[in-house]
Formats: sequence, structure tokens, C-alpha cells
Amino acid sequence: MSRFRIGREELIRMIRKAQSLYNKYRSPEARAEIIGFSKDILIVRFDGSFCETCGINDWIDDFRYILRDLGVETIIERIEEVDEYIRIAYFRILGKSGDHNIN
Repeated sequence: MSRFRIGREELIRMIRKAQSLYNKYRSPEARAEIIGFSKDILIVRFDGSFCETCGINDWIDDFRYILRDLGVETIIERIEEVDEYIRIAYFRILGKSGDHNIN
């Protein structure tokens, strides 16, 4: 996998697109809200009922897969459980993987 630097504007556009796609297909069981973003850390708040038979962390992993499909490689650094309906996930942004069309 070839990784290279992502411009900040392009990265923000990809993150917003990922949030939009996630919420479009997973709401109301789970919703994502971007609550923080720095050079290499993305903080996302997830809330919902989470259909627990699927595994709550799988709902968070889905966001990582959407980012990857849009060309952003990440790993989940940690997940904080606020309560049974809210999780905060910290994603480390590793770089861009391949050429992807996000339009």
C-alpha cells in the first residue's frame, strides 16, 4: 500500500464524506459526529442503540473502513465508553492509501 501525505483541505473533505456516508447507512442504530481533529488524530463521537449482537466496536470499525474506502488509512487508538449509548473513538491518521475518487 502506498501512503503519502494528504493535504488538510482534502483530508477534511474525506472525513466529512465518511461521516455523511456512515450516518446515511447506519442511522438511527448508530450516528457519528466529528468532535475533534488535529494533525494526525481524529476524534469521533458515536451514539445510538448499536444493535449489540453485531458488537459495539464493529460499529466504530465501520467508520474506519469507510475512511479507508475513501483513501484515508487510520487505526483506532482507543475507544472510551461514555455510557451504553455513547462511545468516543480516537483514530490515528496514517496517510492516504492509493488514488480514490471521493466526488
